[in-house]
Amino acid sequence: MNQIIYLLRHGETVFNTQGRYQGELDSPLTIEGIEQVKNISKLLKVVINDPDEWEIISSPLGRAMKSTEIICETIGFDLNKVTTDTRLREVSFGSWSGLTTKEIEASWPELIKNTDRNNWYFNSPNGENYDSVVERVSDWLESIKNKEKVIAVSHGLTGRVLRGVYNNLMKDQALKLEISQTTFFKLTNQNIERFCYEYDEF
Repeated sequence: MNQIIYLLRHGETVFNTQGRYQGELDSPLTIEGIEQVKNISKLLKVVINDPDEWEIISSPLGRAMKSTEIICETIGFDLNKVTTDTRLREVSFGSWSGLTTKEIEASWPELIKNTDRNNWYFNSPNGENYDSVVERVSDWLESIKNKEKVIAVSHGLTGRVLRGVYNNLMKDQALKLEISQTTFFKLTNQNIERFCYEYDEF
């Protein structure tokens, strides 16, 4: 079996525009965020052919579910057939959820100092650590190994770690991977292909 996974991120949210770390908190999609998902969905529709051949699995967080709703409407997929999986949820920021970088630096300067800009958020009190995220996305990948065609709707950091696990990358490599709301990724045969609606005609 030649499995194909399309990995999408939710559209821009109000917290995204404010520079706030959402984690497992939620904020609504912006008008721009809704347009991003619509555009990504139009491109997705072109590459998947028949939507009924696919399975859609979404993070249960509100911003991902709203994005999934838009995706289903655009590609012609029955929303009632979507399943949710908590293993696709965003990384938990614990005490830092809902805060900006400046607010975090002001209250926890010692936890920020001398850390790598790509992984400092894993120092959050009560937050989720990198190994825990690796474990849950690895578990998710294992659980879908017999599914031929999967569309997954997830989040920035979780999607980054998931691609890193899929490609057997080291932590520092995985955490430098692109995060974008105009891009989605095709995972197949341990290869990852990037699709961006800003550069594609459809």
